[in-house]
Amino acid sequence: MSELLNGITIVARGLTKKFGDFTAVDGIDFEVNKGEIFSFLGPNGSGKTTTIRMLLGLIQPTSGSAEVLGVAVSQNPDKIRPRVGYMSQRFSLYNDLTVKQNLVFYSRAYGLANELQGERIREALRMAGLEGHENTKTGELAGGWRQRLALGAAILHRPELVFLDEPTAGVDPLSRRFFWELLYELVSGGVTIFATTHYMDEAEHSHRLAFIQRGRIIALGSPGQIKKEKMQARVLEIGCSEPERALALLRSKIETGALSYGEVSLYGALIHVASADIQRLRSEIMEIMEGEGIELQHLDVIEPSLEDVFIASMR
Repeated sequence: MSELLNGITIVARGLTKKFGDFTAVDGIDFEVNKGEIFSFLGPNGSGKTTTIRMLLGLIQPTSGSAEVLGVAVSQNPDKIRPRVGYMSQRFSLYNDLTVKQNLVFYSRAYGLANELQGERIREALRMAGLEGHENTKTGELAGGWRQRLALGAAILHRPELVFLDEPTAGVDPLSRRFFWELLYELVSGGVTIFATTHYMDEAEHSHRLAFIQRGRIIALGSPGQIKKEKMQARVLEIGCSEPERALALLRSKIETGALSYGEVSLYGALIHVASADIQRLRSEIMEIMEGEGIELQHLDVIEPSLEDVFIASMR
């Protein structure tokens, strides 16, 4: 219980999970503070969901330990589950039930007393912005509304800690922003959020985050700390007339040694190149583009984004 009293909600030490010869999670150590949004950021298959399943006590670790809300997960998973909420990309809402019927179903599944159900359902409807839509079939809701309803259902029992596993995948940017505003409301009330995401803008809004690759944590800290510690290079942003052709050209030049080494990535119609010697690289790129007849629209040194740092770290 000491960790919880010190304001730490989750503690993982050497947490490892193997499936046969495959190591899904490889000896990770991290802590999550009470009342923060902590995000796991990593590609598919990096160990994000497996970690959540171990923290929830759904699967046993091969080695290592996890403590959640002051409880050793392996020994007492049943003591944790009533105190946590869980929502995934595939959170099970019943499409043939109405909005209210789904909330009633989950309130009963969580064992809420009858006298509490009405109050909690009204709170969930208000939080999700679904007041007046109680009798709408859930299957008729747009993705963003379904997502809000799923979050409302996941926190009906007022959990202290909420696990969100890729909760905004496939949802439009405006709905994702609204969803994160709801998360900040929860955090302001003392709830702790553990989230996994593919979206860099979401990770940027986390209090702290971890990059996970092949089951190992390769960076851990606030977005600002990770940028400072993991990105010694500077970033050159290139706007040009033929970005895809320019990207292939720059990569081939780096591979052959004709261009100073740099990390090259495409961001929509823009190219980012990260290098420790950015001024030399800038001159070389200007010369290459001019020689290939590619019109440069701008060539600016910018602050690295979290996505720049993530790509550099993954490589």
